Amino acid sequence: MTPILTLDRPRVPGDLEKKMAERKYASLSLDLDNQWCYMKTNGDAGWESYPSYLDLIVPRILDYLRRRDLRITFFIIGQDADLTKNHSALRQIADAGHEIASHSFRHDPWLHLYSDAELTEEMERAEGALHRALGVKPRGFRGPGFSLSPALLSVLARRGYDFDASVLPNVLNPLARSYFFARSNLTKAEKEQRKALFGTYRDAFRPLKPFHWRMAGSELLEIPVTTMPFLRVPIHLSYVIFLGLLSPYVAQTSFRLFLRLADLTRTRPSILLHPLDFLGPDEVPEVMFFPAMRMRLERKMAIVDRVFDTLQQRYEIVTMGEHARKARQTPGLRAIAI
Repeated sequence: MTPILTLDRPRVPGDLEKKMAERKYASLSLDLDNQWCYMKTNGDAGWESYPSYLDLIVPRILDYLRRRDLRITFFIIGQDADLTKNHSALRQIADAGHEIASHSFRHDPWLHLYSDAELTEEMERAEGALHRALGVKPRGFRGPGFSLSPALLSVLARRGYDFDASVLPNVLNPLARSYFFARSNLTKAEKEQRKALFGTYRDAFRPLKPFHWRMAGSELLEIPVTTMPFLRVPIHLSYVIFLGLLSPYVAQTSFRLFLRLADLTRTRPSILLHPLDFLGPDEVPEVMFFPAMRMRLERKMAIVDRVFDTLQQRYEIVTMGEHARKARQTPGLRAIAI
């Protein structure tokens, strides 16, 4: 963090003080999508019993972050927080000092189809479950499957959220959706319900930098998941690992290019992680349909290590809440009316 000047500390020379104040930062967040979420989105039977891998993956991720002395933001699903069997794993996250945000209650990637009343109920249930399980009131939100609508943004603003993080400005959205549908067990009706999965074509051209959604009588800060400046292709950790299937060199070079372009455009990266980034093949066979899940864990973690090494060498790593606070201090923050 930037040192705070006090009366009993020698004043830092002007140029150095300016550099310290302008230190580059990047936020890290993890969507804690559980096993049942992937099965549900894929149209697989058995998800209704809410099978969970949280007891396996949460300690692994927390140990990794502890060894790197990092605090990040976890977007947690209300349904998981509502189940007693998950409380031990989820409390480990809060006890480790990580920021807790909401990832909806039911993890439906079609929140854009919900009415105002349905959205209000969804937020209330998620907030209540997170408060009962972890004693926190979430101040940030990310829609499952990057689902978004004006009604959702209005509900979040009315309920006092500090930020939304549901925009993924990614031109590959239609291709990724088609690839996923081709490998899924979804019916035609279910595919129609999920037709905005991963975001719409319009979302692909949203700003990469934080901006305000402006609505009647209120505003809500949006922190997009950062994609490659100019090219607008995804560069979150799952995608870097997917590139690693081609070549570790391609994965590392692409990520370094992304950071150079982010610095060139003064974009403070907001990097997205998922539990599957830390899982090896055969650990959870039910999610083997997901890209890069056939990669050996040792090889996958080598890519993860290189990404984290690069990030920590270049940036101060902050939570999404801290990213939001810093973004609000940016002069001339853009506003988009809805």
